Amino acid sequence: MADECIFEFLHSEIVNFVVNKDENDKKDGDLSKLEYMGFSMGFRLIERLVRERRRFEEELDVIKFICTDFWSSIYKKQMDTLRTNYCGVYILHDNSFRFLNKMSTGKQYLEMAPKYVAFTCGIIRGVLANLGYSSIVTAGVETMPSCKFHIQIHRS
Repeated sequence: MADECIFEFLHSEIVNFVVNKDENDKKDGDLSKLEYMGFSMGFRLIERLVRERRRFEEELDVIKFICTDFWSSIYKKQMDTLRTNYCGVYILHDNSFRFLNKMSTGKQYLEMAPKYVAFTCGIIRGVLANLGYSSIVTAGVETMPSCKFHIQIHRS
């Protein structure tokens, strides 16, 4: 329980630091620093989690691993839904995303939501990069605390 609180507090402080720094620099809406911090964390973290595993055969196996084992180790629950069009686009749906759970469900908080999911988009992109997949990861929040992560994998 203590580790969960520490991770939530750390995430909140990282978001506040980056957002307040960008407001002082007059950069409106630039979340690339948060995404890059998440990328670095995901890139390093996945090395520990797959150290004892066999190599993944297909990209769908990697996405399934992210939805189950990886998500459980970070957010203490599995993804609620995984959808794919089998052409390199995956949609991962978390009905109660941990960093949005404590926020109010009012519409006025929807504009703040991208600040709290940018870090996680970076984590997912970092995991995929370390496993050899170039990708674009975006998130959409239509209702609080639900979040959809859109992953587009580039084939080389």
